[in-house]
Amino acid sequence: QVQLVESGGGLVQAGGSLRLSCAASGRTFDIYGMGWFRQAPGKQRELVAAITSGGSTNYADSVKGRFTISRDNAKNTMYLQMNSLKPEDTAVYYCAAKMAVNTLYDYWGQGTQVTVSS
Repeated sequence: QVQLVESGGGLVQAGGSLRLSCAASGRTFDIYGMGWFRQAPGKQRELVAAITSGGSTNYADSVKGRFTISRDNAKNTMYLQMNSLKPEDTAVYYCAAKMAVNTLYDYWGQGTQVTVSS
């Protein structure tokens, strides 16, 4: 089992920045990849950014150049640095973990609200 706890959400004006953190515990040594997802009201959950245990990353087109995903393996923590925030970035952000390359994300955090005001 893996437990994930997000923090760092909040209210920010457009153009501002926030950094989300996701602390992992449990079988962290078995985690292959982690990701940040978001879900806005009335919309489907979408992948924002992902990172593998080897450090490979990928981003949704909508956040490329503005968001940066990273992980500190020594602290079992993943981060999402969000810059140049836009009102359309408003959503609940979730972190997730997967245990193998070709599997779904198995473990999810409880989510943290990010609200960007115009």
